[in-house]
Amino acid sequence: MENTAKKDTLVITGMTCANCAARIEKELKEQPGVLTATVNLATEKATINYQEVSIEDLIRSVETIGYGAILYDEAHKQKIAEEKRTYLKNMKRDVIIGSILTFPMMIAMIAMMLGFHGNLVHFFHDPWVQLILAIPVQFYIGWRFYEGAYHAIKTNAPNMDVLVAIGTTAAFVLSVYNGFFSTHSSDLYFESSNMIITLILLGKYLEHTAKNKTGDAIKQLMSLQKKTAQIIKNGEEKTIPIEEVVIGDVLLVRPGEQIPTDGKVIKGDSAIDEGMLMGESVPVEKKPGDLLFGGTINSTGLLEMTVTQVGKGTVLSQIIQMVEDAQGSKAPIQKIADKISGIFVPIVLVIAFFTLVLTGIFTRNWELAVIHSVSVLVIACPCALGLATPTAIMVGTGLGARKGILIKGGEALEAATHLDTILLDKTGTITQGKPVVTDVIGDEEVLAIAATLEQGSEHPLGKAIVNYGKEQSIPTLPVLQAKAHPGAGISGEVNGKSYFIGTRKRLVEMNVSFEAYQEQALQLERQGKTVMFLADDKQVLGLIAVADQIKEHAQLAIKQLQEQGLAVYMVTGDNQSVATTIGQEVGIPAENIFAEVLPDEKAGYVEKLQKEGKQVGMVGDGINDAPALALANVGIAMGSGTDIAMETADVTLMNSQLSSIGQTIELSSVTLKKIKQNLFWAFIYNVVSIPFAAFGLLNPIIAGGAMAFSSISVLLNSLSLNQKMKK
Repeated sequence: MENTAKKDTLVITGMTCANCAARIEKELKEQPGVLTATVNLATEKATINYQEVSIEDLIRSVETIGYGAILYDEAHKQKIAEEKRTYLKNMKRDVIIGSILTFPMMIAMIAMMLGFHGNLVHFFHDPWVQLILAIPVQFYIGWRFYEGAYHAIKTNAPNMDVLVAIGTTAAFVLSVYNGFFSTHSSDLYFESSNMIITLILLGKYLEHTAKNKTGDAIKQLMSLQKKTAQIIKNGEEKTIPIEEVVIGDVLLVRPGEQIPTDGKVIKGDSAIDEGMLMGESVPVEKKPGDLLFGGTINSTGLLEMTVTQVGKGTVLSQIIQMVEDAQGSKAPIQKIADKISGIFVPIVLVIAFFTLVLTGIFTRNWELAVIHSVSVLVIACPCALGLATPTAIMVGTGLGARKGILIKGGEALEAATHLDTILLDKTGTITQGKPVVTDVIGDEEVLAIAATLEQGSEHPLGKAIVNYGKEQSIPTLPVLQAKAHPGAGISGEVNGKSYFIGTRKRLVEMNVSFEAYQEQALQLERQGKTVMFLADDKQVLGLIAVADQIKEHAQLAIKQLQEQGLAVYMVTGDNQSVATTIGQEVGIPAENIFAEVLPDEKAGYVEKLQKEGKQVGMVGDGINDAPALALANVGIAMGSGTDIAMETADVTLMNSQLSSIGQTIELSSVTLKKIKQNLFWAFIYNVVSIPFAAFGLLNPIIAGGAMAFSSISVLLNSLSLNQKMKK
């Protein structure tokens, strides 16, 4: 078996509360070869990193403790969706049956309490009639609780099912005893056990329905995936299923149609609505050579495209996967809920036992003691506690995805709320990242030699020089021994002579004189331009100035971050003069600018700020930003940047707009507030309710209804995030 680590997701069935999730997580972590395992009650999924063990073995380990598990992959998604629909349908059926069987008993009880004693009331209060109505609810509809309780006790991890099973069984047995074996034949509690089971099941049904709404972001993203494509083969157009499209196919996309998959325009011009992926409302103009993304909308022109990615390789599929991973993750604050849930049920069982014994001893009414202890068991179910964190994370990350903000998980979501410092890379982050040549100073060979040295460069400045040379029809020359000096420039041999093009800092190290061009260089740098020096072994031969446009609204976005109380810094490989000019334009103080920084030094500046006690958010887009993005408290990558930057970062801004940084922090802050609200109310609910139940101030029926309501209220509070962030 391969030793490389794998990551898979299982859909878990049969979970009823936070203790179930904790028990499955513990079981998975105990399996040999499992590196990490996270079980999410809200998404009903387990995410596992493992090696040297098969996924089939892990599924069996879940099944041995009484739960179901299905591998969440393309082959099983249809089956999972069908099983969920069937499960929800069966639950709805059982709620209806339970309601029908419980309703007459409840009406009879209420009528008798109000003083009505008609024949019908007496009929439904007859012990045999109530027993007949109670048995199907207790042992058919309620069987799921017995099954869950058996597995929970068997694995020494009591959960909500144990509380419900013990509580309703106690009420049922007491009713059988009073109805058929004692003189208290009118003291029946069949309606209580029936109502508890029905109410809890109704709560679960409403909970599952609400949880489906928290996954709306995933459904909306999945709905963008086109089912068919128009392929052009041998000059003919043909409709084929999207699964049959392969890389290299030529597709036709008409106005108003979705782009079927990722590709490049080979013919035609059009405006593409990329709002659903990038969060931008303005359509993007596309021409031959431009990239297209599956799921976006072709607004105006007829396009022919060649396919570059299919299936899981498309941007849309990667976004869906990222959102799913984020929704399945845990925030550090969840550890509080996990710890509470892990010890809560055993404590409740102890409280219920003492309630039974003490109430019985002091009142000498053991029937009343049973009712009080049943109320404690029923109201203490910790469902709301288990749902508090994951539901808010699901809604928060889903909402972010719709705004073009991809947050990788709960940990990043929580960390973003604590940020007090933002460190911005300059090129591609504050600026467009597409510099152009503005000035060439020196003789006519300067541009030719510079373009020759830079022709193999991947650096944006080098590309700008090469492109400018092509525009000026300057022919490039053969180059030998070309060598890149990271963050400094490129050297090589042209026509038998050694040349270097790059930064002033490197020239100082080479002891090359640049006095003849010193004043001109400074003048260009004062204008915010980057100056590249072309030199031979002895002296500078000329200058090439390159300027990068500042992004639209960058100044406003930075101002908004500062108004949010964040200290904004800039880090760049450019010289101090250029960096200061750019900083002044966008409103970053000179003392917050780190200039002439080599790629491997960026992470050092993140560390420097962290050592000063700052919580740092690093924003970048290039490969050279990856170490800094990884080291930062929260790494934020621009969607227009490199894959490595996006993979390393905790957050990806698909629209590459600086304004989204503030939105990310605001979304994280609001989501964390919702989590805290959920945890507070769930915890307070249990702490306050248990004493009321123990002293007989809540009967079992009210306790069951209140328990169901607490879970639903947590879900609704999480869903209210959508309204909060609409403004």
